[in-house]
Amino acid sequence: MRVVIQRVKSSQVTVNGEIIGKIGRGLNLLVGISDKDTETELDWMARKCLELRLFSESESDSRWQKSIQEIQGELLVISQFTLYGDCRKGRRPSFDRSANPQIAEDLYNSFISKLQLSGLKVETGQFGAMMEVAIANDGPVTLILEK
Repeated sequence: MRVVIQRVKSSQVTVNGEIIGKIGRGLNLLVGISDKDTETELDWMARKCLELRLFSESESDSRWQKSIQEIQGELLVISQFTLYGDCRKGRRPSFDRSANPQIAEDLYNSFISKLQLSGLKVETGQFGAMMEVAIANDGPVTLILEK
């Protein structure tokens, strides 16, 4: 499982011209599911996303001391199978390591459910859809998590 985690001032996802998910201060999570992922990876990743200290105590403080839970931030979770695109050979990415779409969708939905248990606002994109994602990256802070 791979997640690109971005600290944002705001983020939204649009499908067919309609905003289907929108958050304020929080984290934008781009989620890739591999063909080897299980509930074990989902549990670890959800906990890591919720507990990472990526937020400052105040605007004037540059140290990251608070997690998304501690600031009561918001989460926007977007499925992105292209995170498993392998571009090492040829001119076209290979997606052999991406999970089968039916399995990936079930795992993606399970991941969202685990995040929702935090009580935070969790918005999502639409699995398998062509989406437009607007991200106001804060910092910018962008990290890649893998399990």
